[in-house]
Amino acid sequence: MEVGISTESLHRKFNDSVECMDIKDTARPLDGAGVSAFLRSLPVRPLLLCLGEARHFVGELGEARNELFRHLVEHEGYRSFAIESDCLRGLVVDDYLATGAGSLDDVMERGFSHGFGASPANRELVRWMRAYNAEHDEKLRFFGFDGPLEYWAASPRQALTALHSLLDGPLPCSRETLDALLGPDERWENEAAASDPSRSIGRSADARRLRLIADDLVALLEAQAPRLSARERERAELYGRTAVGLLRYHYWLADDSPARWSRLSALRDAMMAANLRAIAEHGPALVFAHNLHLQRNRSLMSFGDQTLEWWSAGAITATHLGDRYAFLASALGVVGDDVPSPDTVEGALSALPWDRSLVDARRLAEAVTDPAPRTSRDFKYFPLDPAHLDMIDGIVFLKRAAALD
Repeated sequence: MEVGISTESLHRKFNDSVECMDIKDTARPLDGAGVSAFLRSLPVRPLLLCLGEARHFVGELGEARNELFRHLVEHEGYRSFAIESDCLRGLVVDDYLATGAGSLDDVMERGFSHGFGASPANRELVRWMRAYNAEHDEKLRFFGFDGPLEYWAASPRQALTALHSLLDGPLPCSRETLDALLGPDERWENEAAASDPSRSIGRSADARRLRLIADDLVALLEAQAPRLSARERERAELYGRTAVGLLRYHYWLADDSPARWSRLSALRDAMMAANLRAIAEHGPALVFAHNLHLQRNRSLMSFGDQTLEWWSAGAITATHLGDRYAFLASALGVVGDDVPSPDTVEGALSALPWDRSLVDARRLAEAVTDPAPRTSRDFKYFPLDPAHLDMIDGIVFLKRAAALD
């Protein structure tokens, strides 16, 4: 706050700026026509249209996302969907969409990480995508783009062994040697390593040798690319990115410096960004993940007595794709009994006449000056940062959401 200026004065200044324009002029209903009009307002057609979450597990946002994706498929030529979930587990969902083999219950259990398989909106999305594929020749694709990093790092076994099996000899090691170096998965998937670096296997002699083997396998993949089918090559490249990224993550999980968690956060988002660039090759795609992972500005998050800082997957990807990357941040108005103050961005947007709105964030940033930051009682909710509105292409605003756990 500026020295000598009261909170009341700042609120009056914000309200005066709102009165000088009509908030409604920056927004449109979140419906098919509004989405298509928004896409045509962008400089170019995006390869990745990214919808962020201000908070995970908001049912109303999941439902809006599904409607948005159906419209994009049926009217805008979108054929891919990507979500902040384990990239290797995502292969289970993608295979189900292609073949219909197995049960939806099994796919939801094995095909998602972070508990996202329990989401009714995710279940409905997978059901609809499979039904679409059963009736159309041009198939929809599903991708997870997070690493296998559900609260702690997974074993690199699946990625390394799958890549190894797709390549032809001479290989840098035998499958038996690979299995011996990996050892039991419990060595890698020790939750205690998240809080105690000394419990991590990431700097052991076996792990160091596996990093060299992974590098050799990726180089061999490039040399053997002509002998692989397009689908085999796509899978092999995913396995290679994941193996190298996981082994690097495990190495820094064993770090005991104060920068440990900022570095690990950065490594995770760099893995996400590499997967997003690969997904863009199948574009256009709708991407769904937390705002923190998709925003263009530097990410900040409180973590114990530290503030973590890193560049998000969105910031990295936008550096490569430029205008072919578009970001829609989500924001919520009233959540249960948590009501935004009128002098916040969410408070101003609550005056819109629609329950669900699509807002031109850059026009809003020009029109509304000096809004107050929102403070939410829900520590899992990340309010819009008024200072970075001009780095967002659009805002998906839900006026109300049910109380969240």
